[in-house]
Amino acid sequence: MHAFEFLLMGLGLSMDAFAAAVGKGLSVRRYALSQSVWCGLWFGGFQMLMPLLGYLLGLRFADAVHAAAPWIAFILLALIGGNMIRETLAGGSESVSASFSPRSMLPLAAATAIDAFAVGVTLAALGTDIALAVGCIGAVTFVISAAGVRIGSVFGEKYAEKAGLLGGAILILIGLRVLLENGNLF
Repeated sequence: MHAFEFLLMGLGLSMDAFAAAVGKGLSVRRYALSQSVWCGLWFGGFQMLMPLLGYLLGLRFADAVHAAAPWIAFILLALIGGNMIRETLAGGSESVSASFSPRSMLPLAAATAIDAFAVGVTLAALGTDIALAVGCIGAVTFVISAAGVRIGSVFGEKYAEKAGLLGGAILILIGLRVLLENGNLF
């Protein structure tokens, strides 16, 4: 995989964080740049940590599944993307606290990064450059989340609802590309 694909993967994975960041922006009475930076650091940091942990776990069994890696990547990314789309269409809207304290941000950042763990397992099976992958994913998530707080404070929920659809579609398309490029279809 190339840097551009990691950036797209980061975009897809960051959509849950974007929606949560927009929710944070909606909940603040007075916007401050520090809120965007703090939110970006939490979400971006967890989006870097979780695929790294998944990658380390995936290395343990990557040799055993190497031949099936393109199919595993496709199935995992399609399931993650499909779930993001399903949750968006189901309208799973939750209220978000206005607090940016670690007690408030830690569970939110962890919850939005769970999908990234499975992506890390997939990256191990594909034998990709994990440093480049987590760097791209974290940087994209930082920017998207920081912008989400500001967007939420200005525009409201209009864009957050569509974020899950876009993120899910991107992950499914990346999985399909991996399968078509590397998989033995027949």
